[in-house]
Amino acid sequence: MPIKVIRIDDRLIHGQIVQGWLKTIQIDKILVVSDEVAKDEMQMVLLSMAVPNTTKLIIKNIKDASFDISNNVYEKDNLMILFSNPQDIVKMLDNGIKFNSINIGGMHFAHGKKQLLPNLSVDKNDIEAFIKLIKLGIELETRALPQDERHNAMNDIKQEAQNLGING
Repeated sequence: MPIKVIRIDDRLIHGQIVQGWLKTIQIDKILVVSDEVAKDEMQMVLLSMAVPNTTKLIIKNIKDASFDISNNVYEKDNLMILFSNPQDIVKMLDNGIKFNSINIGGMHFAHGKKQLLPNLSVDKNDIEAFIKLIKLGIELETRALPQDERHNAMNDIKQEAQNLGING
């Protein structure tokens, strides 16, 4: 299965995804993986309205998405997998799924979060999840669009883990 990009973006589908990523990297299908979104009809409808007709949107909970990926359901598709947070990725990895690299596209500032980079604001739970990913050897890179310069976010995350007293 050609997974073209695995991305964390708390907005999931928006202009950067549709105009920047889909067209540049030739995506056939977007798989949104979220337990919350998969049970929210209104959110599913809104997300489907944001995707062009040429791209198929699939919304799955973590368990079902893990099953589909491990059974090569999308092996003939150019796939983009979208998550809204790093905790959901850790849950997929706990289900036996493996990823090599994750693009952190947008985790925006909110109450209780600290801004580490322009497009990366985190809380303690986010840092703990990112540290698990780093320990598994998964690259964490940030950029808004595919043509932007890749920034390795692992040192930024490790520094914040140290600041919070998290063993990284």
